[in-house]
Amino acid sequence: MPYVTESGKKLVTVIPGDGIGPEVVNAARTIIEATGVAIEWEERHAGASVFRQGLESGVPAETIQSINKTRVALKGPLETPVGFGEKSANVTLRKLFETYANVRPARELPGITTPYTGRGIDLVVVRENVEDLYAGIEHMQTPGVAQCLKLISHKGSEKIARFAFEFARSEGRKRVHCATKSNIMKMTEGALKRAFESVAKEYPDIEAQHIIIDNCAHQLVKRPEQFDVIVTTNMNGDIISDLTSALIGGLGFAPSANIGTEVAIFEAVHGSAPKYAGKNVINPTALLGSAIMMLRHLGEFEAAAAIEHALLVTLEEGKVRTGDVAGYDKGTSTTDYTKAIIANLGKKSKKWHVREYKPIKLPQVTKELDFVKPSVRRVLGVDVFVESPLLPEALGKSLEELCASTPLRLKMISNRGTKVYPSTGAITDCVDHHRCRFFLREEQGELKDDQILDLLTRVSTKHRWMHIEKLQSFENQSGFTKAQGED
Repeated sequence: MPYVTESGKKLVTVIPGDGIGPEVVNAARTIIEATGVAIEWEERHAGASVFRQGLESGVPAETIQSINKTRVALKGPLETPVGFGEKSANVTLRKLFETYANVRPARELPGITTPYTGRGIDLVVVRENVEDLYAGIEHMQTPGVAQCLKLISHKGSEKIARFAFEFARSEGRKRVHCATKSNIMKMTEGALKRAFESVAKEYPDIEAQHIIIDNCAHQLVKRPEQFDVIVTTNMNGDIISDLTSALIGGLGFAPSANIGTEVAIFEAVHGSAPKYAGKNVINPTALLGSAIMMLRHLGEFEAAAAIEHALLVTLEEGKVRTGDVAGYDKGTSTTDYTKAIIANLGKKSKKWHVREYKPIKLPQVTKELDFVKPSVRRVLGVDVFVESPLLPEALGKSLEELCASTPLRLKMISNRGTKVYPSTGAITDCVDHHRCRFFLREEQGELKDDQILDLLTRVSTKHRWMHIEKLQSFENQSGFTKAQGED
């Protein structure tokens, strides 16, 4: 629920941002205020100015406190200056408040000519927003090999899948595609596919389809009008949502929302564009679209519709064009564009429609950490990652000697995912990063931690190891994949 002030107004945290941020935020605020909607602003800061003060997160405590109170923020683009800070303040805000759903609409707009004009593009990308490779867990495992952990949880997958269906219902949409790379990453990307297919059964009124992400990108360029809602993992969503914004005119027309169970943060997709800052030439449409989404989130459907109608009428009239559309030497100023939209409040286009929106029902998922509780589980073996300049044949013979008197046997060695020992006869350009897979000799037993420690002690007498993964089974199903070429 939004925070309501003593005067009866809904309080919103507003973060002006960096570069062009204050200009586009001011334009959106001015238009919102012109509708007369009962909103009060609490201004706070994040980004470059905070980094320069020495706060490495870029997000000060008072900003966090404000969002904790208001539960809603409207944010301008934030810069992460080179030489200041470590993490993106944008990502920090999303993660701090578990805004797990990133919503990116892409709709054809009047007067914005693209190669797809007249095709009726009106789709939304729903991107999982906190997991996947964007967990940002990276390690240099050898001097020449880096690792990034791709973390996909069943809980996160169920939340985003359920959100996508609920979002479709709230906007009267009839089809949801789930786009994954589950044909290759069957456990991580496959987790979203499985969650999607399970959740889809609860939404018989909505057509559910799975699509491989590369085919999704292909189809978005070929026939984008076939899509309604696309739900996908974090990295995939980051890429295809920029693609979809290009279909309708670019990032200047690309709004977004970061929505969680407790907090929602609304922002434009584009960056801070410092070279245009203070010149009164920037297009505020993306941030205005984000503000419209914010108003709907607050239950202010009438004000949201009024602004969207006014924006459509303004673009349809074609009298004002910002520099990104008309050229910066002859484009309309940001302030004049804002005034034109305000002047059109109360008008409606006869050609361009505004959807009927309903409040979205946010998924309610248990807060238990052990979301999946298997009834049967076993540790069958262990992958030991070894740094070695030895060729696979020599490394394999050495490891077999080291484990000869243990309950474990070396099954195979892979290099960058391809089995290289025992040799398959394939040609593989190896690096010094080897995954060495050991299994118990007695298949019915379970590998104990002291046996793993003993193995590591033996391996370390001759080789440098840097990482291990237990090979587990859950419900008698393997919880690990095979290397390319592994039997």
